[in-house]
Amino acid sequence: MTATLTRVDVAPPVASPKRRRHAPGWLAVVPLLAFVALAFGIPALAMLNGAFTVKDPATGATSYTTANLTASLKGAYLTALLGSVKLSAVSAVISAVLGLLLAQAVVTSRFRALREAVLTASGVLANFGGVPLAFAFVATLGNSGVLTRYLDLTDKGWDLYSFWGLVIVYLYFLIPLMVLTITPALDGLRVQWREAARNNGATAVQYWRHVALPVLAPSLLGGFVLLFGSAFAAYATAAAMVGSSIPLVTLQIADAISGNVLVGQENVALALSLDMVLVAGLVMAVYLPLQRRSARWLEA
Repeated sequence: MTATLTRVDVAPPVASPKRRRHAPGWLAVVPLLAFVALAFGIPALAMLNGAFTVKDPATGATSYTTANLTASLKGAYLTALLGSVKLSAVSAVISAVLGLLLAQAVVTSRFRALREAVLTASGVLANFGGVPLAFAFVATLGNSGVLTRYLDLTDKGWDLYSFWGLVIVYLYFLIPLMVLTITPALDGLRVQWREAARNNGATAVQYWRHVALPVLAPSLLGGFVLLFGSAFAAYATAAAMVGSSIPLVTLQIADAISGNVLVGQENVALALSLDMVLVAGLVMAVYLPLQRRSARWLEA
């Protein structure tokens, strides 16, 4: 009995459709990556290079050193950095609490028109800052402001050009920003969770303490990070309202670049900018892991 071997031609492997679809996707992202590299990458590299560069005024030679970073963490520069962190943290905490309460009232409201009106107003007010906002508060609550004279606030110890006065100004645009940030998370809370808690005898306080707030905690922290960053980077409002009476790192950067205090401190200003980036990075490092945890709950 003779076995017959038949040659079978094997077709070459064909790339799966899934693999073929990846190439156009990457090509579509190239313009975005190029824009990010130009708009953020080059300025970041320039800031990093300038923060570690010192120029000899006599010879004009440049060298790499940590002298700028060391100077940015001493004296008035350190005071300004800590002042900005304090102002941003206090403003962000107050805005996060008040924004959460306002957003919850809007989400649970039966009037759809009220929700749309509040969200629309929040979108406008969250972007209302800078010199116009400072002028509005000076004209209203300044030393010669309308409400200051009408209510005799000066005799009661009110001072707009102080730390707490600046906090109140920042709340004007931070609270609406928090409302816009936390409203989608509040919409993600399932009605079944509240009903299950109620059926098991939980009160409203217990529901918020053991169910709602743990789920919302990453979103709340994310809102806090956003508010902190907005207040931390704000410049025009504080510059137009308080000038140099309150030490802030953004004002110190402007003074160092313009040479208002000392000439030739441009690289120290870049070192201060690097300090701001590091502070923002530390805050984001805490936020990102919790945000992933929250996404699993809200998408379940």
